[in-house]
Amino acid sequence: MPKTIGLICGSLREKSYNRIIAQSLTDMSDSVQFRWIEIKELPLFNEDLEVGGDPVVVTSFKSSIQEVDGIIIVSPEYNSGIPGALKNALDWASRPSKSSVLSRKPVGLIGATPGGLGTAFAQMQIRQILEAMQVHVLPFQKMLISQVHEKIDSDQKVLTDEKTKRYLQRYLQQFIHWIDHTPVID
Repeated sequence: MPKTIGLICGSLREKSYNRIIAQSLTDMSDSVQFRWIEIKELPLFNEDLEVGGDPVVVTSFKSSIQEVDGIIIVSPEYNSGIPGALKNALDWASRPSKSSVLSRKPVGLIGATPGGLGTAFAQMQIRQILEAMQVHVLPFQKMLISQVHEKIDSDQKVLTDEKTKRYLQRYLQQFIHWIDHTPVID
């Protein structure tokens, strides 16, 4: 049975560069299936909302995470950090802490920005948050895409830069391998 990889985009913008990058992954491998896991409808995290059970949209979000073999988060960087919507989604996914849907789930990180550092600061923060959640983040691999606006066609919503496509392809193959070889630690 083919692996299923969930895609989470950390940007809510309709023409998000990061959504275009994430979408390009879906054409790079016939050996896996991809499923979008949307975060834009999640309410702001508030423990009071958990009383009596999670809101329906949160339950659906968590179920989507449970149903995939691994997740690739593709996120921009805002003010040298993680976007608020993505942080909110990770907070919801971390609950309850002892049985989080992300606990021990293989996760990969990709980020794209028009700037020169390719989301390095945001990815460090995301890694720190995921480590606190006991998530298995693909080690030693960084996919930092700088000057993304020069590497895509925004109107067609496609990645056009061949070098970036090759790097993404290699990253995806490493992530698929990581899913199959993620250590099981209890």
